[in-house]
Amino acid sequence: MEIFINVILPIPLEKHFTYRISENEASQLKLGMRVAVPFGKTKLYTALVVELHNRPPLVYEAKAIHDILDEEPIVTSIQLKHWQWIADYYMCTLGEVFRSAIPSALLLESETLILPNKDAIIDEDQLKDDDFLVYEALKYQNILHVNDIMEIVEKKNILPILNRLIKINAIVLKEEIHEQYKPKMVRYVRLGQRYNSEVELEVLLNSLTRAPKQSQVVLSLFHLQATKKKPIKLNELEIESKSSRAVIRALINKEVLEEYFIQTDRVVFSGGKELEPPKELNEYQVKALNTIRQSFNKNKVTLLKGVTSSGKTEVYVQLIEECLSEGKQALYLVPEIAITTQLISRLQEYFGSAISVFHSKYNMQEKVEVWKNVLNNKSKAQLIIGARSALFLPFANLGLIIIDEEHETSFKQYDPAPRYHARDAAIVLGGLFNCNVLLGSATPSIESYNNAQTTKYGYAQIDRRFGNVLMPDIELVDIKEQHRKKRMKGHFSERLLEEITETLDQGEQVILFQNRRGYAPILECTTCGHSPQCPNCDVSLTYHMQRKQLRCHYCGHHIAIPNNCLACGSNTLDTKGFGTEQVEQELNTIFPSAKVGRMDLDSTRGKHAHAKIIHAFENQEMDILVGTQMLTKGLDFRNVNLVGIMNADALLNFPDFRAHERTYQLLTQVAGRAGRTKKRGKVIIQTYNPYHQILKQVTTGDYEGMFREQLYEREQYKYPPINRIIRISFKHKEYNKLNEASAWFAKALHNASEIKVLGPEFPPVARIRNQYLKHVLIKIPKGVPLQKTKKNIKRIQNSFDAVSQFKGVRIIYNVDYM
Repeated sequence: MEIFINVILPIPLEKHFTYRISENEASQLKLGMRVAVPFGKTKLYTALVVELHNRPPLVYEAKAIHDILDEEPIVTSIQLKHWQWIADYYMCTLGEVFRSAIPSALLLESETLILPNKDAIIDEDQLKDDDFLVYEALKYQNILHVNDIMEIVEKKNILPILNRLIKINAIVLKEEIHEQYKPKMVRYVRLGQRYNSEVELEVLLNSLTRAPKQSQVVLSLFHLQATKKKPIKLNELEIESKSSRAVIRALINKEVLEEYFIQTDRVVFSGGKELEPPKELNEYQVKALNTIRQSFNKNKVTLLKGVTSSGKTEVYVQLIEECLSEGKQALYLVPEIAITTQLISRLQEYFGSAISVFHSKYNMQEKVEVWKNVLNNKSKAQLIIGARSALFLPFANLGLIIIDEEHETSFKQYDPAPRYHARDAAIVLGGLFNCNVLLGSATPSIESYNNAQTTKYGYAQIDRRFGNVLMPDIELVDIKEQHRKKRMKGHFSERLLEEITETLDQGEQVILFQNRRGYAPILECTTCGHSPQCPNCDVSLTYHMQRKQLRCHYCGHHIAIPNNCLACGSNTLDTKGFGTEQVEQELNTIFPSAKVGRMDLDSTRGKHAHAKIIHAFENQEMDILVGTQMLTKGLDFRNVNLVGIMNADALLNFPDFRAHERTYQLLTQVAGRAGRTKKRGKVIIQTYNPYHQILKQVTTGDYEGMFREQLYEREQYKYPPINRIIRISFKHKEYNKLNEASAWFAKALHNASEIKVLGPEFPPVARIRNQYLKHVLIKIPKGVPLQKTKKNIKRIQNSFDAVSQFKGVRIIYNVDYM
């Protein structure tokens, strides 16, 4: 009887693919193991086994697999269920989830090798110059890689060359699959086995009297073994003996020393000498903790609403300790990589080496190590801290999920698919493991708070700061009036400058928030009004003074700063608007003695850049830190007494139904960085409209008022949490084709009953990377089954795909669009 396997391929396919296996292979294979399989004409892919069966495919003949890549499964059955839910709910394919979830080092793809055809007789005179160069190179090298040929012919497009050589049988192509992950092997040394006896050892030491350097190495090894009582690394011996690697190598060659290797993780968190017990909670934290436990007993997802600096992390620590004491794993999700730096150092004090971290700044080798540690339930992977991608790790025994700052939009993935929301996907994962799920925030999302109010979620709150520190004093400054009276100095009001001066004089620190990076968003000619635009996107180029560039923040296109207007040739160029770079420059001019730092996407591109800036500010090596919304997310600076918000209106006037909610959240969060210890902090918000209702609610901390108003508006206009939303985006390089295609699709949707369709409409930025964009928004009432609507949309897409004139128009689904 023939045996078959169904596999997931890491490409956007709707269905599983079936391959043939032998009885011997069937005895080795388990669900969740990787296999290398041929797909298409020549390509080899890493596929994941999801089913073993005896049913041959009806439409195509099953191919044999190429190789089995694992000895044990690397993906669990619960993971596969979770992936299937993500694929179904967010309207993408299982292959897209697979590719996003697995570290890229585990997704092996084949590499094309070019070999000479030794049986063919080739007339070299008939070859073109480039073909001859490749043919000649293959006489001296039996195998060439694609990159080698690119270097030989100094061209990127080598496909025509390969096709010509294949046509005359000069070369043969071969696919080779290779493992990308390589374990880190650390080199250790020990005394050779023959010198274990005292007699042999004495002979050895006597023989080394004429080689003092070698004698010193051996004596240093004895000293290290006596003091450390652990395996001795080769580089440690080199330092201790103050000798060169060549001397140690000579002793290894003589078999006096033996070298051996031990596999070591690339990222290790040591726990210090002694772990601290969790801090004693105050009465408000204890009350919240007890409420959370009661809610967990009812198997409810729970929302913890605690004002900034109320000590939510200490409540989390208590829950994590209870979870780990039961032998279960805990997942702590954070919205930004920047937070992990401070969080790790705090949690290390309590949990030591039980911590693992997983986020996008780790390289693929480090990610694989964390993946394997979590899968094997290692002691070093009991508490996993990570950004949204940590959700996909292969947990063995998950007992608790904490989603900190649950309101953050960073938890939503926009590109590529799957376009999932980590908070919602984590709640589903918690249900699969039957584990506790806690959402935490000072400013919960409208959806989560509404779920708590309707008792779908449990609810706990802490309304006092730890140590009874007062909430910061928030003051609105009318910069329209300041401009009229000519009291502005650059982009700083008199009031903000007074407070900065006073804070610096008292030896305290300042945070300034401006949610736009670069120097200025627009460089404009004051003579003709021209401003340089991106050739690939419908946006103006942002002026970056530090790099001396005009740069597009959508596609990365950049040009050098022009000396004259590109349109009229005038040299009257001026900037409009301002970003973090300009704020930093103005501060250096106004406060020349102050040390100013900047934290935005441009200044944190390196792997440890976040950590360096945060440590420098914590250690008071900076007086003022200017930054974008990275600063708002859970960072704890003890010496910050003043927070300045440079321009609140840019947030309020954003074309989005969540703009007011997000403004309240962002301003409240950034204000919460001030006065977190004993002294009451101060917050200055600069605005052209100090009478705006949201800004008044921020100054009074009136979350309930904001929630009621926003909920009422959402009810009126049928937005979440009242209705579900699916945004369908259409992409194509041709403007007219996109218009026709999106109009056809929207008309078909209008004919579907019970759903409200808005659009198609162009977004504010209607062209990105030379692709035009158009959006259709679908509002689905709560009474209408979501799955039924999705099936209707997919049915319409099948008809759409059959229309030849719409070929090439890309459709992107964004469920629960944020």
